[in-house]
Amino acid sequence: MSLEILTIYILPFIVLLTTIVFVHELGHYLAARHNGVKVEVFSIGFGKELFGFTDKSGTRWKFCLIPLGGYVKMFSDANAASQPDPEVIKHMSEEDKKYSLVHKPVGARIEVAAAGPLANFIFAIIVFAGLYFTFGQYVPSSQIEMVQPNSPAQSAGLRPGDTIVRVNDAEIKDIRDLNEQINKAEEEIVVEYERDGVMNVVHVMPQVISEQSTRRMIGISLAMHKVQRGFFESWFYALQTTYRLSRDTLISVGEMLIGRRSADGLSGPIGIAKITGRVAAGGIEALIGLMAILSVSLGLINLFPIPMLDGGHLVFYFIEAITGRPVSAKKQEYAFRVGFLILMSLLIFTTLNDLGILSSFHKIIHKLGW
Repeated sequence: MSLEILTIYILPFIVLLTTIVFVHELGHYLAARHNGVKVEVFSIGFGKELFGFTDKSGTRWKFCLIPLGGYVKMFSDANAASQPDPEVIKHMSEEDKKYSLVHKPVGARIEVAAAGPLANFIFAIIVFAGLYFTFGQYVPSSQIEMVQPNSPAQSAGLRPGDTIVRVNDAEIKDIRDLNEQINKAEEEIVVEYERDGVMNVVHVMPQVISEQSTRRMIGISLAMHKVQRGFFESWFYALQTTYRLSRDTLISVGEMLIGRRSADGLSGPIGIAKITGRVAAGGIEALIGLMAILSVSLGLINLFPIPMLDGGHLVFYFIEAITGRPVSAKKQEYAFRVGFLILMSLLIFTTLNDLGILSSFHKIIHKLGW
């Protein structure tokens, strides 16, 4: 491994990931301690312990060899995924049950499971607010920044510097408005734009982004401009940004599941490390902004109802709250195995995607006419 790869890609990626994972696990830890649950291990990373210490409450705080996540292991947990340990629970004394997560009321367990993702959202809001107050907020505009060569936009005569005012009589304020109108229209779109103070109208025929997607584009990117926010104002816009990131991520995932959007944009550790390296070159402001974005993503992903994730635990707890009895250990065991397979499949898929293997495979399949 060259020194350049280590300093440009690996180290910034580890710093960002370690920070947001620490925040996530700290949420679980604080909620557990608040509810009187004993925490045995607070780990950043997996595998062999590199260094750590044990505090006066008996919690082992440690950094491990593989810095791709972390976990908080609580009393009565069998593993890092917080799966209950039937043998430990079976031989637990009445005194020990006071400190066991599994013996806490279901409301307390819901609080502990939800605290990790909640901590990520709160952290993101704090970071965004700090950025907007200190550096300012980049706000999308409707001014064209770049026109792709040989694109529908270039063929129609659109240029960088043009300001798009309306598309099909709908007002355009940013890229979201533009994409909505492009994908809503079945045929060509009518674009009204301003150039040098003069209004112009052109007709543009959008094209499909890729063979694996139904989404369309005209081949332009819109510019951003920076707005300085006041102290109280920055909190409002930070909350708005966090909400929009969450909403747009859920919409994208939903479109992937129903086949309206290609999964080519999904990234795993390798892809995120590449993105981090490129963003780090833009300075500390950009890197901190990426950290907030990743914190939102981590919080949201952990709320997905997949066993082994916080969302999977919450599903079990809500079922218990409704039915009045916990999901059986056997059913939980099967669910955790399915969850493990899902997560491993997703990791393999995103890794292959990051390496470009999937896109190459798609091209071969297309050439063969399958």
